[in-house]
Parts: sequence; structure tokens; C-alpha cells
Amino acid sequence: MSVTALLVLAAEEAESSKTVFYIAGGALAIWAVIVSLIGLSRPEFPRTEGVTRGVYGISAVLVVFAMASSILSG
Repeated sequence: MSVTALLVLAAEEAESSKTVFYIAGGALAIWAVIVSLIGLSRPEFPRTEGVTRGVYGISAVLVVFAMASSILSG
């Protein structure tokens, strides 16, 4: 095997996949649309403190996951 072939093979192996970022970003976008639609159709949403914390928590986890996958995928 030549040196050029080894370098090409190494470059292909080192290239990271962005699939995880696309999934995380898509999940965050879908979550944002769902929360927006619920908020627009129900002005009192979220009614209780527990639901508010849940929405904030899920949103924060999805944002952190999308950011981390973006940074790690290069």
C-alpha cells in the first residue's frame, strides 16, 4: 500500500459524522415548534410550576445536546 493511499484512508477515518448534530438540531427545532404552537393556542400555558420546569428542562437539555454535538462533530 502506498503512502498516498494510507493518507487518504486516514483522512476518511478521521472525518467525523454530522448525523448526531442533524438529529439533535432537528429535535430542538421540532420541540420549538411544538412549544410555540401550544403557547399560541393556549395563552395560559404553562399553567403550573411543574410544567414550566419541565419545559425549561427539556429545552435546556436539547440545546446543550445540539451545542455539544455541533462542537464534537467539528
